[in-house]
Amino acid sequence: MGGSHSRDGPDLSDSDQYTDDEEEEEQSQSEEEYSTPTRNPNPSPSVSTPQSLDALDRKLKSLHLKYSNPISSPNPNSPNPNPSSSPNAVKLYLHVGGSNPSARWVPSEKLTTFSFSRRGSSDEDDSDSSPNPNAPWCLVVGSKIRAPIGPALQLKSFPAQKRVDFVADGVWAIKFLHPQGYSFFFKQYQDCLFENTYGVEATQENRVKVYGKDFIGWAQPDAADDSIWEDAKESFGPNPAKKTPRSALSIESRELLEEFEEEAAAELGIQSLALGALDNSFLVGKAGIQVVKNFSHGVHGKGVAVKFSGPGSSNQNLFSTPKKALLMRAETNMLLMSPANEGKPHTTGVNQIDIETGKVVTQWKFEKDGADITMRDITNDSKGAQLDPSESTFLGLDDNRLCRWDMRDRHGIVQNLADSAADTPVLSWTQGHQFARGTNFQCFASTGDGSIVVGSIDGKIRLYSKSSMRMAKTAFPGLGSPITHVDVTYDGKWILGTTDTYLVLICTIFIDKDGKEKTGFGGRMGNRIAAPRLLKLTPLDSHLAGVNNKFRGGQFSWVTENGKQERHLVATVGKFSIIWNFEQVKKSNHECYLNQEGLKSCYCYKIIPKEESIVDSRFMHDKFAVSDSPEAPLVVATPMKVSSFSISSRRL
Repeated sequence: MGGSHSRDGPDLSDSDQYTDDEEEEEQSQSEEEYSTPTRNPNPSPSVSTPQSLDALDRKLKSLHLKYSNPISSPNPNSPNPNPSSSPNAVKLYLHVGGSNPSARWVPSEKLTTFSFSRRGSSDEDDSDSSPNPNAPWCLVVGSKIRAPIGPALQLKSFPAQKRVDFVADGVWAIKFLHPQGYSFFFKQYQDCLFENTYGVEATQENRVKVYGKDFIGWAQPDAADDSIWEDAKESFGPNPAKKTPRSALSIESRELLEEFEEEAAAELGIQSLALGALDNSFLVGKAGIQVVKNFSHGVHGKGVAVKFSGPGSSNQNLFSTPKKALLMRAETNMLLMSPANEGKPHTTGVNQIDIETGKVVTQWKFEKDGADITMRDITNDSKGAQLDPSESTFLGLDDNRLCRWDMRDRHGIVQNLADSAADTPVLSWTQGHQFARGTNFQCFASTGDGSIVVGSIDGKIRLYSKSSMRMAKTAFPGLGSPITHVDVTYDGKWILGTTDTYLVLICTIFIDKDGKEKTGFGGRMGNRIAAPRLLKLTPLDSHLAGVNNKFRGGQFSWVTENGKQERHLVATVGKFSIIWNFEQVKKSNHECYLNQEGLKSCYCYKIIPKEESIVDSRFMHDKFAVSDSPEAPLVVATPMKVSSFSISSRRL
């Protein structure tokens, strides 16, 4: 299975019965009429319309449009009653054929209208019905589209083509007959999206309240300080990334990626990856752990599968749904975290496994002030901490807790390993804070120096220094979608947050009052904060990714040395692993950002498709990058297989 480029599908075109010449003639006529409304040309008696003007007018009124004046239907008493002269006149297209070479756009409605409606889910054409003030704003296109406005639409705009694509039980495109119609649509779409997301009207005052005055650039990206992005020019060697031809629908490219694939142990059922920076990596499943060998071309099975065993007869139940595997102590030990109850992300303890013997040597318990508590997630103290043979501490996160746990007792002596089910040592809470309700922490990650970034269900991303977990140095506002996974570069300068429908890339760099460069982990950033970049899939790729087409596990490639820069970003979406070039994403003059309005979105990526949903995708440690490759191999795991992909420098 090779890689493929991102794609938008072929250009829009009409059927043979509706030629390009006819389209251009109609568009030219309608644009002339729209730009000179006082003109009185002789109406053509042969103009054919899909419906009477009275019916069109009734349809528009029945939608209870929020913005009725600018997009009202043409006056039926006009000397030239042509519906195509309406500024909200569009053509609707449907994409058919999926990823097949014969895939194409076909006209669905050759002349219709768009609108924004609060009528909820009702499709009845009743002009006397009242709009539901609590219903979300919906995008309505003709008689076929009524979809709530939100990130799930995956809407992508093409200003030069006066076109937008989106997903709504299929992949659709609407092409505007007038430039004014496109501009109006995009402005009102953004306003409706804001209202649906935050529950308040899209006014400047409300935007300031939502984002905060220091983050006004997130609400008005065009007014934000973009110098940080312009200065982001790390060099990845003499062979810069080539431009991605986004017009290609499906490009299988073994010249881009070289694959090594093998079966996992039949009974394993891979549920997570634990990549090592030394000799081995580990595939974690319900039944146990499979050890694989690390090579410069990827991972290779050693034929060793360790079944879970340990103290207590009920030990097997502890591993029904392994959620997180954390390597420690020079990768000789592993902490395995499993939810206490099915369907719940929280757990009351972790299991320490000796990798050489495959035994659970200790079942640790989370406790504070004599009371049992739970954790949602665990991670290493820093990016390279798993390589430390003396490591005895790790970080823990719960909905309203951030802390550090220590496997030594309060006198500094490492606790004895348990010999029976009755021995359940308690971890020492050495640092941390229990917050009041409302933080709703979801995920976290650490930098090379031990600073911590935390993502929340409200979309906020908070930065904590390595010395304090009580007060965040910086708190980035949410964009409306929960952060489900977060990662940070080794130097702490870049953060990658994962939501269901996009990745958000944030720069933490700022210049303090003394002219020194700092990050948001070490001080308050003030009001010179760059707007983030969004990394998205095209509507077509989002649809083709499969039923479970949510972004998961977005992260940087793996470095553990000061002065080295991560090269790529990777995330999993259904049956796809998606790779972005980090340098390309950061460039302000990148082609994706030209003529974009709002937050800049990057659609240039490489796709690695698999035949089933992907469990995880991660880059190996950069020590496994070889001379002819600028990046360590990418490891992609599905429930029954693990694949490794080597990226050649001349094929970027």
